[in-house]
Amino acid sequence: MHKRRREFKKRARCVLKTHYWLFVMLCLIAGMIGTEFTTSVKLGKDAAVSYAEAENTVNRLTTDNLIGAFYDNLEEFNEGKEAEQRARIDEKKKRYEEESKKNENAVLGRSSGVFSGIVNKAASGEYIVTLAVAVRSLVGSDNIAAWLLIVVSLALIFFVQTFIVDVYQIVMRRMLLEGRCYKRVPLHRVWFLMRVRKWMHAGVTLLLKQALHTVWGLTVIGGVVKYYSYYLVPYIAAENPSIKAADAITLSRQMMDGHKWECFVMELSFWGWRFLGFFTMGIANIFYINPFMAATMAEYYVSLREEAIDRKLPLAEQLNDRYLYEHPEQMVLDAAYEDVREVEEEPPVVIEGLTGVQKFLANTLGITVLHQKEMDALEEEANRKFRVVHDIRAYKGIVYPTRLYPISEVKRNNLLENMNFLRHYSIWSVIMMFFIMSFAGWVWEVSLHFLTKGCFVNRGVLHGPWLPIYGAGSVLILLLLNRLRRKPVAEFIAAVALCGFIEYYTSYFLEIITHGKRWWDYHGYFLNLNGRICAEGLLTFGIGGVVMVYVLAPFLDNLIRRLPMRRLIALCVLLLVLFGADQMWSVRHPNEGKGISKMRTTAVRTYEKEGKVVKQ
Repeated sequence: MHKRRREFKKRARCVLKTHYWLFVMLCLIAGMIGTEFTTSVKLGKDAAVSYAEAENTVNRLTTDNLIGAFYDNLEEFNEGKEAEQRARIDEKKKRYEEESKKNENAVLGRSSGVFSGIVNKAASGEYIVTLAVAVRSLVGSDNIAAWLLIVVSLALIFFVQTFIVDVYQIVMRRMLLEGRCYKRVPLHRVWFLMRVRKWMHAGVTLLLKQALHTVWGLTVIGGVVKYYSYYLVPYIAAENPSIKAADAITLSRQMMDGHKWECFVMELSFWGWRFLGFFTMGIANIFYINPFMAATMAEYYVSLREEAIDRKLPLAEQLNDRYLYEHPEQMVLDAAYEDVREVEEEPPVVIEGLTGVQKFLANTLGITVLHQKEMDALEEEANRKFRVVHDIRAYKGIVYPTRLYPISEVKRNNLLENMNFLRHYSIWSVIMMFFIMSFAGWVWEVSLHFLTKGCFVNRGVLHGPWLPIYGAGSVLILLLLNRLRRKPVAEFIAAVALCGFIEYYTSYFLEIITHGKRWWDYHGYFLNLNGRICAEGLLTFGIGGVVMVYVLAPFLDNLIRRLPMRRLIALCVLLLVLFGADQMWSVRHPNEGKGISKMRTTAVRTYEKEGKVVKQ
């Protein structure tokens, strides 16, 4: 048995070396949502949260505290103490804001911004009381409203625990098993249960397993025994999510017959690593021990699976995902991916005549001075290959071949890919998008001010209906991050980083050249950095950048291309002339007044008294 354990761990180390960061992420997510590995993640949190201000904020927002506050508030609401609750909520929110103002450089500011308001309302219980009042207005009774909210909350907790937290066990094991045999495991494999329409079925399977284990747990010894009897259910469901819940449990029990003690010793063999994780405050667990254990137990399942098939257990034929454990023969791949092979073997489109600046603009920024037919052909080829990039990798044996899966998957219908975001934009299209987004930003801010203040204000320093910061930001994200369009996650992160850098640097630069004056200030905002940037602003930039690159830009470009070239050029020139004239006029006569240059937040007014902030 010792030799078998060493062999499992040896294979696990090899697999972990290939998929290190993926396995770390999978185990970290499992710990964060409470599926498994929760102890090590808690140790890591305790080590990371060292400042009293941050610790208080995090503690108020832990799941246990929020649930406890939820039921406490409902109990008081049911007793007719709404007025007292409102007063206490207001007092709590005021205290949070005052505590935040005492430390002006606090990263977790609580006095300004949307995030701060959300955090304060969640921690104080305002959301709970507001929801209770809304439900009461519908049902007409405090008692019924309170009980209805309790029932709904319990149902929601049950749904999240069963169909998200528990099902993640199956998702994680599926990706661990794919990582054993293939060089890459795409992140979108997280949704494989949805692709085969078995997400709810998987949740029911684990629910039945948990129910049986709970019943056996009443006998104490039975609970320990059945823990190992049902140990393989998540692995079995990961291989074949269509298997009946009772069959999965029965098969696991049969496969573990004679191996319960072995599995116990297998887990026990990691206790030395667990002590190391304890002494490193969970850091070693997160970055090595947890993924190593997960990879080792996946190897253990594979061994028991092979034994079950050799023993011809009654339900072993349902372990039918052959290519989860071995690479398919080339002739099988040729038959399944014949269309992909044709695309892969097509000669690439080569654009002749692009040199110097034109070549740099096309390759680096993704723009062309004139839209050529050859460029259209290149875009179409790139987009067509990108749509089947997963199938191409499967054909090459790099990723799991989903077309050979025993359960047919739902065909992907990716609107973003159909809109061809892997395109080159003409310089005229870029100019038009700058003005369209500048106008959209102006409409947004004017509308927002009208809804909140009840009056129309021409927002912005310029007099025209445009806010160039929106247009410039959209165009910069579109062009500077051109090479990241194939990777949406990287595109989002880069958009956040780019906009954050520009905003932070601009704030710092303006403060230097204006002798310490600040043109904006985020002190008091939740998750701010020196008052120059804040989390909610960066999140907005990131989401807006992704929407711009994958949705708005292709959509707008399709509309712009319909315009005759001469009219398009004339319109761009006209807009540039008007914009330039507005810039020149606004230098001497800036657009200012109430709601434009005199709007200030509480934090800004505080700093203005110290002479640090100028008019916006």
